Amino acid sequence: MAEIKRKTAAHLLESKAIVLQPLNPFTWASGWLSPIYCDNRVTLSYPGVRDYIKEVFQETIIKQFGLPDLIAGVATGAIAQGALVADLMDLPMIYVRASAKGHGRQNLIEGRMKPGQRVVVLEDLISTGGSSLKAVEAIREAGGVVEGMVAIFTYGFPQASEAFKKAGVELHTLSDYHTLIEMALETGYIEKGQVELLTRWREEPSAWKGA
Repeated sequence: MAEIKRKTAAHLLESKAIVLQPLNPFTWASGWLSPIYCDNRVTLSYPGVRDYIKEVFQETIIKQFGLPDLIAGVATGAIAQGALVADLMDLPMIYVRASAKGHGRQNLIEGRMKPGQRVVVLEDLISTGGSSLKAVEAIREAGGVVEGMVAIFTYGFPQASEAFKKAGVELHTLSDYHTLIEMALETGYIEKGQVELLTRWREEPSAWKGA
């Protein structure tokens, strides 16, 4: 798994799905300053990276959960990933909206799921875990049995770990923040002196003020 984490991190940096700017931080919608910006949808534009991610998703799902009845993607970032993995595994797929449609049948879950079906949820990014776990709750309320979740990347925030533990959801990620920083340093993407700055952000992101 360590090699998968390293290779995934390298792909995310090379494709610029993840950008690190410790000296010129981004501002998130929450108002937090952040030295990292992650948009894993960018990986869809690179066939080699796209294929690698879907194949490792399949490998991880089989290894950790066996063969499920259904793949669920979390909207919007993991809809395409869910479709790719479901196609590779020859499984049905659903996706879960952030909120119910305001018209028609007002669906929260799009697609067909029967009560009792075993579901593995796919996510592109784990931040605080809130939106991901809302999707899990929706599937459970509709009668699905959530075996666990697989995501491309996690920041590794302690509050996310606690939230998943409390919800009883097993989470596996293809890479994480710690591995990303290691790879960024090895490849010369960042300088050694910037590692401490990046580490401090992950420890207390809401209070981080940059350099």
